[in-house]
Amino acid sequence: MPPKTPRRAVSAATVEPLAPPPLPPEEQSERGSGSEDVSLARIEIEETEEPDFVALCQKLKVPDNVRERAWLTWQKVSSVDGVSEASIQKKKELWGIYIFIAAVDLDEMPFTFTELQKNIETSVYKFFFTLKEIDTSTKVDNAMSRLWKKYNVLYALYSKLERTCELIYLTQPGSPMSSEINSVLVLKLSWITFLLAKGEVLQMEDDLVISFQLMLCVLDYYIKLSPPALLKEPYKTAVIPINGSPRTPRRGQNRSARVAKQLENDTRIIEVLCVAHECNIEEVKNVYFKNFIPFLNSLGTVAPNGLPEVESLSKQYEEIYLKNKDIDARLFLDHDKTLQAHAVDSSEMQRTPRKSNPNEEATMIPPQTPVRTVMNTIQQLMMILNSANDQPSETLISYYNNCTVNPKENILKRVKEIGCIFKERFARAVGQGCAEIGSQRYKLGVRLYYRVMESMLKSEEERLSIQNFSKLLNDNIFHKSLLACALEVVMATYSRSTSQHLDSGTDLSFPWILNVLNLKAFDFYKVIESFIKAESNLTREMIKHLERCEHRIMESLAWRSDSPLLDLIKQSKDREGSADHLESTCNVSQAFQSIHTAADISPKRRGSTARVNSTANAEAPAALPFQTQKPMKSTSLSLFYKKVYRLAYLRLNTLCVRLLSDHPELEHIIWTLFQHTLQNEYELMRDRHLDQIMMCSMYGICKVKNIDLKFKIIVTAYKDLPHAVQETFKRVLIREEEYDSIIVFYNSVFMQRLKTNILQYASTRPPALSPIPLIPRSPYKFSNSPLRIPGGNIYISPLKSYKISEGLPLSAKMTPRSRILVSIGESFGTSEKFQKINQMVCNSERVLKRSAEGSHPPKPLKKLRFDVEGTDEPDGSKQLAGESKFQQKLAEMTSTRTRMQKQKTNDSTDTSNKEEK
Repeated sequence: MPPKTPRRAVSAATVEPLAPPPLPPEEQSERGSGSEDVSLARIEIEETEEPDFVALCQKLKVPDNVRERAWLTWQKVSSVDGVSEASIQKKKELWGIYIFIAAVDLDEMPFTFTELQKNIETSVYKFFFTLKEIDTSTKVDNAMSRLWKKYNVLYALYSKLERTCELIYLTQPGSPMSSEINSVLVLKLSWITFLLAKGEVLQMEDDLVISFQLMLCVLDYYIKLSPPALLKEPYKTAVIPINGSPRTPRRGQNRSARVAKQLENDTRIIEVLCVAHECNIEEVKNVYFKNFIPFLNSLGTVAPNGLPEVESLSKQYEEIYLKNKDIDARLFLDHDKTLQAHAVDSSEMQRTPRKSNPNEEATMIPPQTPVRTVMNTIQQLMMILNSANDQPSETLISYYNNCTVNPKENILKRVKEIGCIFKERFARAVGQGCAEIGSQRYKLGVRLYYRVMESMLKSEEERLSIQNFSKLLNDNIFHKSLLACALEVVMATYSRSTSQHLDSGTDLSFPWILNVLNLKAFDFYKVIESFIKAESNLTREMIKHLERCEHRIMESLAWRSDSPLLDLIKQSKDREGSADHLESTCNVSQAFQSIHTAADISPKRRGSTARVNSTANAEAPAALPFQTQKPMKSTSLSLFYKKVYRLAYLRLNTLCVRLLSDHPELEHIIWTLFQHTLQNEYELMRDRHLDQIMMCSMYGICKVKNIDLKFKIIVTAYKDLPHAVQETFKRVLIREEEYDSIIVFYNSVFMQRLKTNILQYASTRPPALSPIPLIPRSPYKFSNSPLRIPGGNIYISPLKSYKISEGLPLSAKMTPRSRILVSIGESFGTSEKFQKINQMVCNSERVLKRSAEGSHPPKPLKKLRFDVEGTDEPDGSKQLAGESKFQQKLAEMTSTRTRMQKQKTNDSTDTSNKEEK
């Protein structure tokens, strides 16, 4: 891989303005430059160009302006980093990258990406990771990101197709037809046909799920055209009722048109393929009938053996490939080195260990490939929603009926209206033929929406001992936020990137759903944590995805000009005054003690609040005067700032560890400036990013403390953070509709606003330091986390229950390890050892029960994190502004007593049942 040295030179460009790139000849002439000057400048450039560079440009038919831009960039980088002495191969790779960058920036791409790869002899993997080390424009970033996603999807799908064909077709069939039709030919036809179908049906090139469903349709098509002697079981048995005995096809007839009706009436092979690959049969059938059958009519004339002609299919794909100027996916068939993945990638797939006993019957467990991973994720969602309905349940209906104003009609009307919008927007993003697929996914989202709503209301009923939630259930924003969260879970489940950072380049990725529902990010944020805790069966990956959505909102989306957050902050400042606007981080626990979610059923241990406060006080004695501040009136605003502070400090701490390990005392000072800006100069966050303020705060404090830390070094370290994107420091709002680099923002905006405050830290009496926010563990509890039993080294994991009626194969319910997992650490040979474990577990249950029945009553469940004007209270009415704290506490104690009595009744019932047994 080429050295990282080019990165340094171009990184400097983000903080130190460079001379603008050379203008095309026509633009120079318009500015008064004579044609003779242009010709002389071009001659000078041509004279300095190396012959190998010129030869490469000629092969690729690169225009003069692209060649000149690429060569000037090469000269600038090589003069700084000394790469001009590299080998000719290394030079060719870098020349190719600079040619690609110039061609994209100037919108002149005379070559395809594969042609470029072939000429510089490099793979997609190597090209992409070399390009990542260079600071490029957003335009180039987007172009390469699209290519990289497309390559990853194609690589995963071809690998899947190759393995699947090995399981379907015999390599050496005992049939005379094998000379005309063989597994190699069918693989080639299947892949090219699939590429054509994908290009015809999908506008999104990185949709793995629909692409794989299309691939199953292609496999079905060619299995039906194949002689039974070429097929393995169970496909051979499934195809015989269709094909019967081998027959001679009618020459000169369009085979695809003749067979279309037959294909439409028989889906047995599709069903076999869906079971084998654990796909949802209804979804695949929808793709089959709505998309694939119409596509078959466009295939060319068949060959004498009854199959489509390879040359005809290849010619059709050639036109698409040359038009898109990207990757020639036909080269996967030849295992071309330009398309081979890195050696590490192939080893990352989780393979099942071989059995130690060779006499045992081997159970084939497929590897965890990208396709299988996303299919398993979809299955897990289906398990949750199999018992759900896309209409309100009887329990929800009873809640609706108990409301002062019945919300049922509005809820059903809203769901129907949003469904039409969602279907239309999904088809616009994915492909017009995929509208029904969007409708299917929307129904899943609606099921999850009703399921979570019911769980939330049950929790609130237990907390408040009421059933009238009229104000909450008649709030339009609450319902849109809850439905958006359910739909985001479904959309992310069908995406292949849920376990990695949010992908803003994908058409359907977050915040796409907010645009569809015309919902503000701040409103969506308020329901995320309640949603996670109300749906206990969400997978760890999906919880992490929703946390990333939450971070995305806190760092930028909530700070947009049209966000209700900014108005809320202004109202709070006007009402409370700037001194009481935001509580200091040291009394965070006091201020937010009672505003957690209803679904958080695990009460805090007694004394936890005191421990939090004492720790905070010890960390920041200088901030003690702030402890008397009043909390803000808005629950959602208080909680939002609390979480923003945590996120901001975690990121700052990571950056300080990397850059200021020799000056650890600066971290606290930087945090104080950072926190002061967020609290008192919040307008600087309008249409900007949290990390931009963080980097400016770091640079400003280092500057005033005479620490030699250049902005380009900060930017370079920031780029290595897992969530970082280059646009954060390349494109910062300076003033209305004017954007520039982060260094320009620092000089012209940030420094001008905070100059007085920053200079105070150089004085002999600097400002008091803000307390460091406490960073607790994630509030989201993972249902599959093992629980340690007191008194022994034993862990219990919750057993997931699956209904037999779900009809899911065993492999979907158990992992390769859990199938054979009996014990860890030792071999249990006698029953006594099992009895000891049972006794230990039983004893621990009694200990846990005693602690629950102790003198300390459990704290009440925490209420929903969603502000509604006039929240639902125990008496079903608004809480009056003048209501005393004693009255509020009395209502809370009454609710707690009711739940405790209910719990004791259940415990005594359980005890009597055990005694009867």
